[in-house]
Amino acid sequence: MSFTLPPLPYAYDALQPFMSKETLEFHHDKHHQAYVTNGNNLLKDSGLEGKSLEDIVKESYGKNPGLFNNAGQHYNHLHFWQWMKPNGGGAIPGRLEKAIIDSFGSIDKAKEEFIQAGVTQFGSGWSWLAVKDGKIIVAKTPNGENPLVHGATPILGCDVWEHSYYIDYRNRRPDYIKAFVDSLVNWEYVDELYSKAVG
Repeated sequence: MSFTLPPLPYAYDALQPFMSKETLEFHHDKHHQAYVTNGNNLLKDSGLEGKSLEDIVKESYGKNPGLFNNAGQHYNHLHFWQWMKPNGGGAIPGRLEKAIIDSFGSIDKAKEEFIQAGVTQFGSGWSWLAVKDGKIIVAKTPNGENPLVHGATPILGCDVWEHSYYIDYRNRRPDYIKAFVDSLVNWEYVDELYSKAVG
């Protein structure tokens, strides 16, 4: 399979004021496009052509760093655009809400841990909600890594690379992640991924 860059599922200005048109133009059209272009070049003669994106990510981890970084970021960003929506945040679907409360004790605690993971990720990386052994966990990973390579299934990720927030928030990463959680998250998509992960 070759990697392709799908269009955003909403207009470039649809996430304002929490994420600007300029950020999305740079982030989607330049950064994500670069992962696709580089990933396709590195996929050639890797022995992983024809595998699913998830398998390419898992099988290149620790073995082919260049391919892994680009395939991992392609995977992460394909979901990242879907993890946001205009007028996001708000109510969490019932089954997912119950699972989050079972895992963390409360929705507020889960949000707090997710934000903290993103704030404390040193350098570039991601903050995650993932399903592992049937429970929802919070995780953070460096660079393009994601929970797939640690035996978990990502259901929500926030990109904490500077290109994701610096135009809008400068160095205020905590404000960016809080805005993501409160005003951008597409909980219906998270619920869909959770349902697939637990069956």
